[in-house]
Amino acid sequence: MTFVRRALVPAVGAVLVLLLTAPAALAHDRLKASNPADRAKVKSLETIELEFTSHMQLPTIVLDGPGGKPVPLDKPRVQGSKVSTRPTGTLAEGRYRIAWRVVSSDGHPIQGEIAFTVTAPDPSPSPSETPAPESSPAPQPASAPAASADSEAPAAPVAPAATRAEDTSGLPGWLWAVLAVVLAGGAAVVFATRRKPGADRG
Repeated sequence: MTFVRRALVPAVGAVLVLLLTAPAALAHDRLKASNPADRAKVKSLETIELEFTSHMQLPTIVLDGPGGKPVPLDKPRVQGSKVSTRPTGTLAEGRYRIAWRVVSSDGHPIQGEIAFTVTAPDPSPSPSETPAPESSPAPQPASAPAASADSEAPAAPVAPAATRAEDTSGLPGWLWAVLAVVLAGGAAVVFATRRKPGADRG
């Protein structure tokens, strides 16, 4: 029995060590979070950021755009457990794929892919589509008053003022002639009457 116990104790200890250390040996570093997230839809993207469970080294990040066209990126930067990079230009609308590869703290390389979509920006009204402010209707020119029947008829000729004065004041010419004859006759009678007495005295 003593021999059996002495043989079993080291064996049990070895098994316990293997059981305790196996999960740690099998648990490699992994990707913890990312920006953008896998299958995310974004309106724009300025920075690609990958966060791991431990410090990473020798990062490699590749970005493919619509149609599998490569998109230029800045050199990846490592800050602790984070690896980041930036697109050199503005990403157009479409589907993209990030392929990454790093070497974990235990020297084991890990890699993966992240897919995302850049959506179209919200439409904004263009200057031509902006509704113009309502304006009051322009005043219509006043129409000229309709001409009356009297104004349409030609005006009658107007006699000069002197003619009108002669026609409306004084006596007619023939009446003046008659009066002149009467006055002349009366004067002749008076003159003849005054001369008769003198003629008799002479």
